[in-house]
Amino acid sequence: MESHPLDFEKPILELQRRLQDLKSHSDQHDLDFDTEVEAMENKIRETRRQIYDNLTAWQRVQLARHIKRPFALDYIARCFTDWVELHGDRFFGDDKAMPSGLAKLGPHRCVVVTHQKGRDTKENVMRNFGCAHPEGYRKALRLMRHAEKFGFPVITFIDTPGANPGLQSEERGMAFAIADDLLAMLTLRVPVIAVVIGEGGSGGALAIGVGDRILMLENAIYSVASPESAAAILWRTAANAPQAATAMRIRAQDAAEFGIVDRLITEPEGGAQTDVPAIVEQVRQALQEELAALEAQVRSKRKDGGIEGLLAARRAKYMRIGVFRETGAPAKARPSKPTNGHAGAAAAAPARAPARGAASAVNGAAEAPATHDQA
Repeated sequence: MESHPLDFEKPILELQRRLQDLKSHSDQHDLDFDTEVEAMENKIRETRRQIYDNLTAWQRVQLARHIKRPFALDYIARCFTDWVELHGDRFFGDDKAMPSGLAKLGPHRCVVVTHQKGRDTKENVMRNFGCAHPEGYRKALRLMRHAEKFGFPVITFIDTPGANPGLQSEERGMAFAIADDLLAMLTLRVPVIAVVIGEGGSGGALAIGVGDRILMLENAIYSVASPESAAAILWRTAANAPQAATAMRIRAQDAAEFGIVDRLITEPEGGAQTDVPAIVEQVRQALQEELAALEAQVRSKRKDGGIEGLLAARRAKYMRIGVFRETGAPAKARPSKPTNGHAGAAAAAPARAPARGAASAVNGAAEAPATHDQA
């Protein structure tokens, strides 16, 4: 097993230690333990399967934050060629938490916008732990406008706990910077693809998460707040973060169910960090396939084709998000107020039943079957 095991992986680690002891004992004393070794290997495989096939929401949060998980620059180095990083927002400065620039994906010249965390304390301080400042989002906007000017598709890699919450960021207009990015990405006249590769936290993630196609890795998360923040709000303690993670429906599977994500990318067993070349190749293939489809749509002469068709589809995609459902049976219809003095002139309007059960307040969808849909 890789270094930095998580708490729920410790049973696997213990079995692997026992297997290693068994093999060492066999070699030292020239004994035949082949049957025992095979049985232990089978037990390890079965234990891994049971653990990774039944991960809780909180365990996926832990995998999304794994220190060995590939970051944005790892994907850029392996998926793209001719990478040239561009710097600065032309207003305040450069943000190391958002390395962005030009690169080629196959034959396509692209603008790539990313969040980047660090591997150690020194790099995390430089990258501000992946929490971008306003100048980072303004740099992103500058590069996206550059892409639009030259007809380059935009690809973003999302991996952030959230935008930097400091006072200086607020003074420099964090809310405006995020809002400007959201507006721009909804109207960019080029294909836009976003990939959630780790943490998709709050407005900091959403600011570069609007696009024609949203891809998400199997063990990534996407939410309006971290589980710890939600737990502190709801229960006044971050100790309830595991319960908050479940209630918030932050898994990739939930995001796909709600229509927020268009495509899930399967990770190697144990997470992306266990086989970086494999997950990078899957992401590269997915990007090439989605970009080819979007380019074909732009070139299409059909009614829903061309750049206007692309923009219309992008708008429709986001107009569908946010519909929520009430649980329980609808209340009995009651007559509406008489019109023009004539009782019963208006048709009886059904009243909505009060919501019962736990709806997903974060992502805007209930877990139970629908009785009413409303925007």
